[in-house]
Amino acid sequence: MEEIATTRMSSKGQVVIPESIRRRMNLRPGTRFVVVGEGDALILKSIVPPSLDEFDALLAEARRKARKAGLKRTDITAAVREARKAR
Repeated sequence: MEEIATTRMSSKGQVVIPESIRRRMNLRPGTRFVVVGEGDALILKSIVPPSLDEFDALLAEARRKARKAGLKRTDITAAVREARKAR
């Protein structure tokens, strides 16, 4: 059964995740989260980086799709340059 707990936000905006939930979800110091707020709901989703094998598979798939779309390395370099300028 899902555990329900309450917590409070500090004056610095920090929220403590109860220890029992941290243990059950194997959350460690330094765990990163995506935070989504909608209406009166707040969702924290832990970010789990892909393993090197998963990353290699994602990279290979991206390269296949880029080739299929007719993109060249120079196209991608130009797109990255433009995206960096937009910051």
